[in-house]
Amino acid sequence: MEKVKYLIIGGGVAGTTAAETIRQQDPAGSCAIVSDEPYRLYSRIMLSKPNFFLEKIPFDQIWLKQDEWYPKNNITLIAGKKATALDTAAKTVTLDDSTSIVYDKLLLATGTCVRKWNSKGADKQNVFYLRMLDDAKQIIAKVKSTRSAVVVGGGFVGFEMCEMLRLAGIDVTLIIREPHFWDPLLDKRSGTLIEAALEKGGVRIMRNSQVKEVIGGESVEGVTLADGATLPADMIVVGIGTYCRVEWTAGSGIKTNRGIVTDEYLATSAPDVWAAGDGAEFKDVILGEQIQLGNWANAQMQGRVAARNMCGAHEQFRLVSFYVTGGFGITIAFAGDIRPTEGLSPEHVEGREVIARNAADGNSFSRIILKNGKIIGATMINNTKELTALTKLIEKGADMADNKDKLSNASCDLKTLL
Repeated sequence: MEKVKYLIIGGGVAGTTAAETIRQQDPAGSCAIVSDEPYRLYSRIMLSKPNFFLEKIPFDQIWLKQDEWYPKNNITLIAGKKATALDTAAKTVTLDDSTSIVYDKLLLATGTCVRKWNSKGADKQNVFYLRMLDDAKQIIAKVKSTRSAVVVGGGFVGFEMCEMLRLAGIDVTLIIREPHFWDPLLDKRSGTLIEAALEKGGVRIMRNSQVKEVIGGESVEGVTLADGATLPADMIVVGIGTYCRVEWTAGSGIKTNRGIVTDEYLATSAPDVWAAGDGAEFKDVILGEQIQLGNWANAQMQGRVAARNMCGAHEQFRLVSFYVTGGFGITIAFAGDIRPTEGLSPEHVEGREVIARNAADGNSFSRIILKNGKIIGATMINNTKELTALTKLIEKGADMADNKDKLSNASCDLKTLL
């Protein structure tokens, strides 16, 4: 049975950044990364970028670490293996090949998995998800012979896949169950701005709609909707969310909810075990909430902080997370906790309030989310110039109860509130 001082489950940006940080803090302590993918670290951000999908940039640009980086830094990469059991009393992790590893300190940086689509026929060939490099490779190969495609789900994946497919000259239909794009995280005004950009770019949008069945033989030939309509399709890309795989930690004493629950130091409820990245449900000291985020910058910083704490530090994780994407001539940005309410409905619950900043030109729109008078989040459509100021206002935690009129006035420079 192998034994290592630092064991990291997950070879993505959180896990690899943690290993790199551990090596800086402890040059001699043995360190191993277990990754369920057969690859070294690569950029997941590039997976949804058109230039990568359309092969306008060299494929090798996706790699963030070379093979030799791991042995050079005395880090063992155990690739293509999945953790299946955890015993925190014996300090052992069992892998899917039945081997076990004993650890002194353990980091769970397992990320999330795509939520599988349960429509009838969803197991046919050419139904794709986008989460890992092999997913991207399959989509890239299929795009070359595709004339029409269906995208299921209104979110980052759906938006970015629509753009990539349209740039490839493919007819695209976007199917969303909701009345507008990104409902209920975004209001109708925000969703309408995004939809206008999609439709201007040639995307057909089917709202309040669901796929009843994927039709075809072994491969996709089209879909039948719940209202009986039929759409032709050579491929389907599904983006209906993700979930954290926590069942393998059952019986370990580690508290889980939607993700692996941690405190502000990214420590779990079990001794000598930390969590970082998309799968960590951490205590956000800025927002005063338990938060789970799927974000590259967030995962990278969490990997760094968790590693320092594994090496003896006592450092809080403190970061206002943000997302930015663009396409079809529009930019979309989120910062902080963007849920308009605790339960997403109605508009004013648990001390939350949404303040709209509607620009006079009608082409840009921001929403600022307050909780008990303090800014905790914001959404920005064509308004990323406000991202820096809003991020700082969230981090500052200042009471904005007396400044709501300024927050709602799109002509007011938010920097003046800092």
